[in-house]
Amino acid sequence: MTAESLAGAESPAGAGQAATESLAEAIARVGSPVELLRNQDWPAFTFPVAPEFTNWRDEQRAWNTTVALMDQSHHMTQLFLGGADLIPLLSSISPNTFGSFRPGVAKQLIAVNQGGYLIGDGILFYNEDAPEGLVLIGHHLLIDWVRFNVEKAAAAGKDVHHRLEANSHMRQGPPTFYRYELQGPRANEVMEKVFAGPIPEIKFFHIGEVRIAGRPVKALCHGMAGQPGFEFYGPWEDHETVLDALMEAGEEFGIRRVGAKAYSASPLESGWVPTPFPAIFDDDFAEYRAWLPAARAGSIGGSLYSEDVHDYYMTPYDIGLGRSVRFDHDFHGREALERHAENQRRRKVTLIWDAEDVAAVVRSQLEPGTPAKYLDFPKARYGLFQMDEVIHAGRRAGISTDAGYVAYDQLYMSLATVDTDVPDGAEVEVVWGEDPISRKASVDADHRQVRIRATVAPAPYHEFARTVYRANA
Repeated sequence: MTAESLAGAESPAGAGQAATESLAEAIARVGSPVELLRNQDWPAFTFPVAPEFTNWRDEQRAWNTTVALMDQSHHMTQLFLGGADLIPLLSSISPNTFGSFRPGVAKQLIAVNQGGYLIGDGILFYNEDAPEGLVLIGHHLLIDWVRFNVEKAAAAGKDVHHRLEANSHMRQGPPTFYRYELQGPRANEVMEKVFAGPIPEIKFFHIGEVRIAGRPVKALCHGMAGQPGFEFYGPWEDHETVLDALMEAGEEFGIRRVGAKAYSASPLESGWVPTPFPAIFDDDFAEYRAWLPAARAGSIGGSLYSEDVHDYYMTPYDIGLGRSVRFDHDFHGREALERHAENQRRRKVTLIWDAEDVAAVVRSQLEPGTPAKYLDFPKARYGLFQMDEVIHAGRRAGISTDAGYVAYDQLYMSLATVDTDVPDGAEVEVVWGEDPISRKASVDADHRQVRIRATVAPAPYHEFARTVYRANA
């Protein structure tokens, strides 16, 4: 598949020249991957899920107070995979172990480059009765790398194949599956009513078989936004029947449908970094960059500015994905990743932003003079990769990634990776705003850089924020 045809399969509208050239060509034209991605637009778009069904604040609170239903059918890319040589191929490019991987199980798949730095992550489902037994779901960052390797292996005669299903913004027609997440302190009561009996005993990240309104449904046991729950999925033609049954059963328990705005902030509560910067700019990825359209490489937003692209890289350990690593097999990047495992420099945390400093940023929009960069609610993202510099004791000590507001705790916060010697409870500063200001359409052309104080907390943050932080506030 050429870069141009791949770009047409799933690329953001308005990506300009980069939509028709490969990533390698775009870097050669601009001169550096950092300059390319700092100035490349990644336009905001709306998925076919309402931004709000009621209001995003109450929808956010629902998964902490009653029960929430999140429609996950539309916003992620899906890669359907099959073939006798597929598992050995995946094992060769991933630190994940596949020794116990089998039908009825899901795993968080990751991949690294030769230096042991992260490419991306996604959820890999093993569906026993599907024509394409494995489905990888997530942002396209890891999916593109897997797809490149599958196509390369197939061209070499291996028994592997794939089918790409873009998200609903970029795809024509309905998805293969609906996906509904039911979550919150009263989710179990809703499920007992739906099943007219006890909740099936399904282990964490295992897939069970259930029936809802007479329709066969798969149920993945996992949680988002720091609350237990289930993800229900099945053929798209059943989506309205299953949705109606869940909403009807949840009515007496205060169920709320979650719109796109509220859902966007759920990673802040679960502690999952949704789009880590992909380490695809070293020599071992030269062939991949020639294959990948520049439009799919994303864009960098935020204050972190370095001419060295390696300053944007993260290891799996930096953002809490070390639990997916197993050194029981050979894989691309194993030797370097073993060194990272023995010398972990950073760790994943939550940064709880100072209320007065946040208010000052907002207030600057109402005062004369150059304002701070606009701070959006409930999510502040100005590129596919939000990368803001974190300062501690006068030095760069990490990267703040995903930033936004959590209505239940009434806190503005971000997920970050910071040096391991920065303890929980420490005060750091998030540098907010760009200098120099990029040419991305999403960024205010005229703003000033400011610093926002923040308190380091665990990720997820809940117990710390609701006890230690509030007690000291």
